[in-house]
Amino acid sequence: MTIDKEYLDKLINVTSKAAVSSSFLVGKKDKFAADKAAVDSMRTELNKVNMIGEIVIGEGSLDEAPMLYTGEILGNKNGPEFDIAVDPLEGTNFVANNLPGAMSVIAIAEKGNLFKAPETYMSKIATPKVEKGLIDLDYTIKKNILNLADYKNSDPSKLTACLLDRPRHKKIIDELKDLKVNIILISDGDISGALLVSKPEYKVDIFLGVGGGPEGVLAASALDCYDCHFQGRFIFDKDKDIKEANKMGITDLDRKYELSEIIKGDSIFCATAITDCLPIRSNDKNFNTLNGITKNDNNIFLTETIVTHKSLNQKNIIKKKVIFDNV
Repeated sequence: MTIDKEYLDKLINVTSKAAVSSSFLVGKKDKFAADKAAVDSMRTELNKVNMIGEIVIGEGSLDEAPMLYTGEILGNKNGPEFDIAVDPLEGTNFVANNLPGAMSVIAIAEKGNLFKAPETYMSKIATPKVEKGLIDLDYTIKKNILNLADYKNSDPSKLTACLLDRPRHKKIIDELKDLKVNIILISDGDISGALLVSKPEYKVDIFLGVGGGPEGVLAASALDCYDCHFQGRFIFDKDKDIKEANKMGITDLDRKYELSEIIKGDSIFCATAITDCLPIRSNDKNFNTLNGITKNDNNIFLTETIVTHKSLNQKNIIKKKVIFDNV
């Protein structure tokens, strides 16, 4: 079964509206208000869609989030059943401080085909397409880098690795430095960081480290259409996380998940930029391939959304005009 292409347009509208709603808070130093604006808008728009959609990745459990909580059923209750993963505002700090990298993200798959991830950390690794067994979460950093360099007929010094700038990554960073690998550290934006391995022009060869588990599922949803390599392993260091995992049916807490276990069948992924995203480095200059929201004098907002639709092999950026009459 495939997802009708009409849902691609509907989901672009969902993330575009959420992105525009949040964009009014850019630079206002209020990440909570920015997140709420995106959540409210996304939920409103999802409830207009012809579907029975269950949130499997959302804003948390019902006692943590009043809207877009895990298990919430959305849509007008007419139409096919979908699993839905959302991050209405990835990069709350980016919006609050008017920094690049903020986006509104959603992925859908047929019912039962999107992994229900616990609200915990995930160790992950992502690269462009490689031979099976070449890159593995269980290998050392050195082995993965040397394998990747050999596969590309290159040298470690010609490779670029991207990871979150966190104290927990000091050992990884030190090992990458020893291998002379070029390093890109990002302050936030787990999903957009992983997306950097999707196209050669982004000039990122590997994304790795520990980030959010739900964000890992959303990243995998996009990378699946690009035929990228992705592996993830959840990290359970709190009793409540273990109990939550057990409730979800996760009993092997050390299991390593392949991309094909995280997302199955047909899927659609949409990520609308709020501020500029996905930089390309060329001739020592940076420019963005996914531009943030702009507005003209008629209260018409121009959005750019990176979209994938697996069954259609669609992977492109869609520009959309969004009208807000009440601005």
